[in-house]
Amino acid sequence: MGEQPIFSTRAHVFQIDPNTKKNWVPTSKHAVTVSYFFDSTRNVYRIISLDGSKAIINSTISPNMTFTKTSQKFGQWADSRANTVYGLGFSSEHHLTKFAEKFQEFKEAARLAKEKSQEKMELTSTPSQESAGGDLQSPLTPESINGTDDERTTPEMTQNFEPPRAEPTQNALPFTHSSAISKHWEAELATLKGNNAKLTAALLESTANVKQWKQQLAAYQEEAERLHKRVSELESLSNQANAVQSNKTELNQKIQELESTLKKKEEEIERLKEEIERAKELQEEKDSLSQKLQEIETRNKDLEGQLTDLENRLEKSQSEQEAFRNNLKTLLEILDGKIFELTELRDNLAKLLDCS
Repeated sequence: MGEQPIFSTRAHVFQIDPNTKKNWVPTSKHAVTVSYFFDSTRNVYRIISLDGSKAIINSTISPNMTFTKTSQKFGQWADSRANTVYGLGFSSEHHLTKFAEKFQEFKEAARLAKEKSQEKMELTSTPSQESAGGDLQSPLTPESINGTDDERTTPEMTQNFEPPRAEPTQNALPFTHSSAISKHWEAELATLKGNNAKLTAALLESTANVKQWKQQLAAYQEEAERLHKRVSELESLSNQANAVQSNKTELNQKIQELESTLKKKEEEIERLKEEIERAKELQEEKDSLSQKLQEIETRNKDLEGQLTDLENRLEKSQSEQEAFRNNLKTLLEILDGKIFELTELRDNLAKLLDCS
C-alpha cells in the first residue's frame, strides 16, 4: 500500500535557529500544506510538508513526542531524530486545535503499534527459549524489538552552561551584578530592535498591499455593479432574448469569479491584520524592556554613587588614622623626654642624699 495521506491542513512552517536555540526561522514564504502520512508496511506515522519540490518537514511521530500550543494560532514539537524543533503558524485557533488532536491521536496509535510489535517479538522469542532448555539466551536489544528508527531514538536535550565566574569583593558585588544584568538587557534590546526594524518594514509593505487591495476591491465592486446593470439592460431587450441569455450566463460566471477573488483578498487582509497586531505586541514588549533597562541603569548609577561615597569615607578614615598615629608618635617622644628628665632628677636626688 505504501504511504497514504490521512489528514492535511495549511500553515506557515518554522524551525528553531540551530545556533541560538531561541529564535524561529521561517522555512516557507507562505502557507503550505502540512499532511499526516501513514506507512502501512512499516506501521509508521509521519508529518510531511513540501515547499515546491523541497521537503521542509519530514518528521516521524514517536510515542515520546509532545505537541505544545504556545499561543492561540501557533504550536511546536521537538524531533530528536532530526535534532530540531518544528513550529506551525495557523490561520485560526480551530485549525491549530484540529492539528493537535490528530497529533495526539497518531501518537497514541504509534504507541499501540510499538506495544504490539514488542508483544509479537516476545511471542516469537518464547518457543526458542523453551527449545533451548537451560541454555542462556541473549537478551533482546531495542534494535531487535523496534522496527523503526524513530522508536530507537531517545530525546536529547541541549543545555547551555555558563562558565564559572570568580566571586567579586563585598563592595563591588552589587555593581558587578547590575552591570551583567544591564549587558544582558542591552543584548535583548538590540535583538528586539533588529526584529522591530524587520517587522516595521513588513508592516509598511503589508499596509501598502492592503491599500492596493482595497482599491482593487472597490474596482471589482464597481465592475460587479456595472455588470449587474448590464444584465438588467440586456434582460429588458425582448428582441435579443437569446443573446441576452448567453451574455447573462457569461456575466454571472464573471461575477462568481470576481466574488471568489474578493473572498481571497478579504482573507489576505485578515491575515495582514493579524500580522499588524503581532507587530504591535512586539512593540509593546520592546517598550517594556526599554523601561526595565532604564530602571537598571538608574539603579546602576545609584550603586556607583554609593561605591564612590564609600571609597571617599574609607580614604577619609585612613587619613584620620594616619594623623592619629603621628600625634601618638609625637606624644610618645615627649613622654620619653619627660621620663629621661625624671630619671636624671631621681639620680641627682639620690646623689644629694648620699652626700648628706
